[in-house]
Amino acid sequence: MNPAIVQKLLPLALAFIMFYLGMTLVLADFRRVAQRPKALLAGLTGQMLVVPLAGFAVATLTGLDPVMAVGLMVLAACPGGVSAGLLTHLARGDTALSISLTAVTSLASMLTLPLIVNASLQHFMGSSLTAQLPLAPMVQSIFLLTTLPVLLGMALRWKFPRMVTRGLPSASKVATSLFVMIVLATFWDQREVLWVRLPTLGPATLLLNAMVLSSVYLLATQVRLHHTDRIAIVTECGLQNSALGIFVCLQLLASPAMSAPSVVYALLMNGGAMVFVLLMRRRRADPALAP
Repeated sequence: MNPAIVQKLLPLALAFIMFYLGMTLVLADFRRVAQRPKALLAGLTGQMLVVPLAGFAVATLTGLDPVMAVGLMVLAACPGGVSAGLLTHLARGDTALSISLTAVTSLASMLTLPLIVNASLQHFMGSSLTAQLPLAPMVQSIFLLTTLPVLLGMALRWKFPRMVTRGLPSASKVATSLFVMIVLATFWDQREVLWVRLPTLGPATLLLNAMVLSSVYLLATQVRLHHTDRIAIVTECGLQNSALGIFVCLQLLASPAMSAPSVVYALLMNGGAMVFVLLMRRRRADPALAP
């Protein structure tokens, strides 16, 4: 597919993915999460603090060049991915908590993502380049492409619950297909960069995924959350919204090469997540390991 066409379709694809997420939510999900503030706070801490700190540590320790380091930080600043709810369900975690955390972190990222990206540009690429970051347009774009579609999806489900329930399986397939299309098209467009960067980006993204999964699970365990809540929080933090990361790099920062970490992470993150799912399913199946 022509890269120019992909860049034009990317905002629409991302908006539909977030619209689908909204269709899976109802206000009761937020009320239920609000009744368990400890789980919500742990999830937000993991997503908004632990993941960016892990991204910074990996970018620094692995010696990534400035462009790739900022690209990794863009990814780390993104909210949870839309597949987190599905993998939480497969791992026998609290799916409602996962979906609610995805929605809440998507709303919060409207403010946190520009701040983290701005700080990363200043740290890794020099303060003179921070003026190039379109802060106001970035906030507006994130709102229009993530927050607004989620709210519209929720409104549609509230107004036409039966129709939306019937259409969710098809919408899920479309959203998944769009995400795969975004990743593969960007992968093909940036194949030369990825080929050169893969020896460093592969280990770096795997290390980031492993650090996030282990650190957030430790955090959730230390605050004594229920096992199903721990699964939801770990899966949520371990699966970043790579489509949003690609969009920010391609269209807001105008740096296609910077999208490489998001592309590589999108290809590799599900491997770590599936290992976690299998471990959690085995734990629940084994009476000696079950909580």
